[in-house]
Amino acid sequence: MMFSPPRLRAVFRSALPCAAVLLLAAANALAQTTAPPARAPQRIVTLQPSLTETVCAVGACDRLVGTDRYSDWPPSVRKLPKLGGIEDPSLEGIVALRPDLVLTRSNSRVVPRLEALGVRVLPLDIKTHADMRRVMEQVAQIIGRPGAGEEAWQQLDRHIATAVSHMPPSWKNARVYVEVHGGSTAASEVSFIGETLARLGLRNIVPGDMGPFPRLGSEFVVRARPDVLVTSALTDPAVVAARPGWASLDAVKFGRNCSFPKDSYDMLMRPGPRLGDAADELVGCLRRLGDRADAGQAQPARAEAGPTGPSAATAMSR
Repeated sequence: MMFSPPRLRAVFRSALPCAAVLLLAAANALAQTTAPPARAPQRIVTLQPSLTETVCAVGACDRLVGTDRYSDWPPSVRKLPKLGGIEDPSLEGIVALRPDLVLTRSNSRVVPRLEALGVRVLPLDIKTHADMRRVMEQVAQIIGRPGAGEEAWQQLDRHIATAVSHMPPSWKNARVYVEVHGGSTAASEVSFIGETLARLGLRNIVPGDMGPFPRLGSEFVVRARPDVLVTSALTDPAVVAARPGWASLDAVKFGRNCSFPKDSYDMLMRPGPRLGDAADELVGCLRRLGDRADAGQAQPARAEAGPTGPSAATAMSR
């Protein structure tokens, strides 16, 4: 088909806007593919012990500039500025450190206030092992070390598997009660602690439909008749025995109590990279109790003495 010169000019004029749009789109696409990647955060604040430990597990401990008051592992973080706890974080202290990333739990009251000040915040929730795996890699990605989180998770998973292989056969399916916050709450079967018990072949007396960390009355535990108690060594066994009805429990009468010092107890309470060590502690306690059939006369299976001080269970992620 032949066009007259005027018709040809009209065709060209009508095509110009389309061509311009295509050129602009191509330019934008090119800019996106060639733009330098965002700089990985270099000044990180963590407001939860498990997140502090996760940052270190993925190789960025040297980027921490401040933590919550309960973060105490690895030992290098103890000298960092402490910025309050989960319920009372210091906004002024955080801002003064000029962080380019703050890691905390999603329901922390400080999140909207920091965001309003232009501080980058990554809210995270960890309730299960699957959450732990996801968060480990999410943190690794954001700090510029993709794959490090999954590697840390695989190492943790292998550690728990090794602990499982050391479980005393006679204690398989034993009924366990795990006390949290000095007895005000307990870990249920759907919590990350409950999932660790399940991996070890233990049965949690607290059902999942009560929520991850429900409040329980003394009568619940009396009715459930656990074979073993898991408590903090900071809780006096006499106080445990004095709870209404608890003196009748075989676990109390015969001292079947895995009573852990602070450091060991914290490992169990924190959904972080040391949960494999916590599994080792649980297995070690059951082994010290001896054969389950002979455990009626056992004494409380305390771990070796560790650091003392306020329990960091209050800093647990839920």
